[in-house]
Amino acid sequence: MNQPVFSVSQVNAYIRQMFSTNGRLRYLSVSGEVSSCNYHSSGHLYFTIKDKLGQLSCVMFASACRHLDFTLEKGQSVIVTGSISVYERDGKYQLYAEQIEKEGQGQLFARIEQLKRRLEAEGLFSPERKKPIPRFATTVGIVTAATGAAIHDIMQISARRNPYVQLLLQPALVQGEAAPESLVRAIRLLDMRKPDVIILGRGGGSAEDLMAFNAEAVVRAVAECETPIISAVGHEVDVALTDFAADLRAPTPSAAAELAVFEYQAFAEELAGFHSELAYGMLQKLQRLRMRADGLNERLLRVGPAGSIREKKDRLLGLRKELRQGMRQKLLKRKHTLELLAGKLHAGSPAARLSGGYAYVSIDGKAPLVSVSQVTPGERLKISVKDGDLWARAEEVAQYGKEQ
Repeated sequence: MNQPVFSVSQVNAYIRQMFSTNGRLRYLSVSGEVSSCNYHSSGHLYFTIKDKLGQLSCVMFASACRHLDFTLEKGQSVIVTGSISVYERDGKYQLYAEQIEKEGQGQLFARIEQLKRRLEAEGLFSPERKKPIPRFATTVGIVTAATGAAIHDIMQISARRNPYVQLLLQPALVQGEAAPESLVRAIRLLDMRKPDVIILGRGGGSAEDLMAFNAEAVVRAVAECETPIISAVGHEVDVALTDFAADLRAPTPSAAAELAVFEYQAFAEELAGFHSELAYGMLQKLQRLRMRADGLNERLLRVGPAGSIREKKDRLLGLRKELRQGMRQKLLKRKHTLELLAGKLHAGSPAARLSGGYAYVSIDGKAPLVSVSQVTPGERLKISVKDGDLWARAEEVAQYGKEQ
């Protein structure tokens, strides 16, 4: 009887197919101790877990590694969740990990979530409790490890943004069993020194490393702190209960320094801008007030006693000028009329008549002679001509229309 012959790849493919169709192997969680661990340059994680009777090869691809919140190390007890499959090239089955958590970590997270709900019910995380972070803090308190990366980052950023801001470090333990008590003491001591704002934080680490910032005593100390406080624990993805109790959360200590320390150069430029705007506004207002004052002064001159007197004086001068012009015109008119009358008078005057060959005759130089009936023969007569007088006597009187 002839047996069929298979290639190695066919056998490996067949076994892989068997693994993939087995529902129990498609998604399961396996507990064990990490016996080897290798972070590849590609971002993939290759490791082995074991127990007393055996070991299991595992791989976690880079896409899943990005969500791993701690560094996998040899000797850790972990629970790996994923699927069992065969790597056909090597004919080796392994656990393709989708999630890794430290054994007991799920219970730890459950306790943290329970504490969060209880403190939230008490109102410790209420927005109404939040105090505003001062925009122009001159004194910044810091609660963190004295030699950690967090304090160096904060000092570097503070020096760059504003070298005039004073930093007050209150060192504290940031991990370990004694860390919660150390953090509470540091927060309270620094609060008594009355800085403008406090930064509470540390650099990144595993969930166990950050547990001190989930301790109830520390959370309550943050909530009770009279000074505005910024919580900056771990990296951006890390969230601690102090983040909820603090007045503001920063994703990292460096970001907290950016929020707490105002940039001096920008402040100086803003201040210069305000000064220019204020000076310009004052100049504009001064000009408006000056124009208004000039208008009021002009109005006062018009309606005040001096203005009224000046106005009436101007009016009087105008009337005086009009009167003079009227009198001059009237005098000229009267003079013209007088000249006409004088001409007429002169034309009809005795002197004018005398100069024309006429004479003026009076009886003995007294009564003017207007009729011959006034004269008797022998009566003395005065005859006035142009250049003198003549005396004569009437020798004979003859009246027209009567016979002698």
